[in-house]
Amino acid sequence: MQSFLADIEGRAFSIAQFATGNREDALDIVQDTMMKLVQNYSTYEQSSWKPLFYSILQTRILDWHRRQSVRNRFRSWLHWHDGSDEEDDTENPLEQVADAPQAAPDVQLQDAQFSGALNRALGQLPLRQQQVFLLRVWEGMDISETAIAMQCSESSVKTHYARALEKLRTQLEGHR
Repeated sequence: MQSFLADIEGRAFSIAQFATGNREDALDIVQDTMMKLVQNYSTYEQSSWKPLFYSILQTRILDWHRRQSVRNRFRSWLHWHDGSDEEDDTENPLEQVADAPQAAPDVQLQDAQFSGALNRALGQLPLRQQQVFLLRVWEGMDISETAIAMQCSESSVKTHYARALEKLRTQLEGHR
């Protein structure tokens, strides 16, 4: 179980950070997901851990969004403001990917521009499309595993994935 969690934690963090836009909340979500998996499913077959893990992660992300929605309603109703006008300094998971040391400067610039554009485009996708795309592309999960993790039908996975690809292709067209 320990090696499974070590292998999956970085990608899970990226998914949670894309979903929340907040590094600390993403870390909390991933940690909570790992604890729930160990507590409730460590006796299950290892082949079932990945879909179970992502199912728990998706539930935690949706719970976070629900809590944020309630908090935002109260804040707007009460006109609360956290008082900070500082810029958000969350790390971009795509910027953490190491550049090839021998890449030419123009290639490095193009890669950086594409990485930034991809990050922005992923951030603009609706949550379900974003999560399906990340599970299918980053995690390499098949349709049925993704459906289990997302707690939806396989046809919903296909629809969300197709829509995400269409939007990403449109937004990233200038980076071919």
